[in-house]
Amino acid sequence: MSALVAIEHFTDPTCPWAFSAEPQRWRLRWLYGDQLAWTDRMVVLSEDAAEVEAVFPPEVHAKAMAMIQQRFGMPIDTGERPRSAASAPACAAVVATRLHASPEQAESLLRALRVRIMGGELPDEPATVAGAAQDAGLDAEQVKAWTESGDAVAALAADRSAARDPLPAARLLDHKLGGPAEERRYTCPSYIAITEATGATTAPGYQPIESYEVMLANVAPGLHRRDEPSGVAEVLAWAGTPLATAEVALLCSMDHDETRKALVEAGAVERPVGADAYWSL
Repeated sequence: MSALVAIEHFTDPTCPWAFSAEPQRWRLRWLYGDQLAWTDRMVVLSEDAAEVEAVFPPEVHAKAMAMIQQRFGMPIDTGERPRSAASAPACAAVVATRLHASPEQAESLLRALRVRIMGGELPDEPATVAGAAQDAGLDAEQVKAWTESGDAVAALAADRSAARDPLPAARLLDHKLGGPAEERRYTCPSYIAITEATGATTAPGYQPIESYEVMLANVAPGLHRRDEPSGVAEVLAWAGTPLATAEVALLCSMDHDETRKALVEAGAVERPVGADAYWSL
C-alpha cells in the first residue's frame, strides 16, 4: 500500500519529551502502518556543550530528567551526567543516514541513539554515535564518513532552519514552541502531516495520541485503521526492537501494572534501564 500521508517528524535524540512521546508514535505505526511515510528531521537543540552548561548544567538536567521520567514512565537514567553535552553530533548522524542510506535506517539509528542517550551516554561522544550505529545494523565508520560529507552538513543546516520556521498554525500555539522570541522553533516532537489534498497540517509539541488521530482523520479520512493487537507478544514480535513498558502499554491500551504482568506471563525478557525497562521476546 502506498503512503497516503507524509509526516515530517521534528525531533532531537537528546530530548526526553520526544523520547516520552515514542509510545504515541508506535501506536500510530501500528494503527496505520505504511499508509504513513515518516521522515525524521532534526531540530538540533544544542550545538555547543559550553552553552548547554551555562543554562542547563548536569544537576539541573538530572532533575528535569527525573521529573519527566516519573511523569511518563519511560526508561530514563536520571543520574547526573559527568558533563553537559551538545546534541548536534547525534543529529548529524541521523541526517547523514537519512540522506545516504534511507529514512528507515535513519529511524533505526535515531532509536538506537535515544536508547543510549536516555540510558546515560553523552550524545557528543564518538563512542555513543558509533555504538548506536552498530546497534542499528550500520557500519560505524561509514556513518562517520556520511556525517562529514558536504551534502549531509547542508541537510542538517536545512533541518535546523526548517525547525525554526514553524507553520502559521503552529505559531498560533506559541506555548507549544520553543526558543527566543526572535527565533521561535518547533519543540520535540512536532509533526507536520502532508497530503496532496490538504497540504501541510501541524501538531506542534508533545501531544496525546488522540490529537494525532484527529489530525490524521481530518487530513486523510480514507486511512484504514488496523484492529487492536491481540496482546503483548504480538506487538513485541511486530516491533522488531525491544519496547519500553509504556510503549507496550499504549499499543495494547493497558495500564502500566497490567502491562508488566502480561509481559512477564508472556515470557518476555526484561532489560532494566533507570526506573523502568525494555522488553523483548
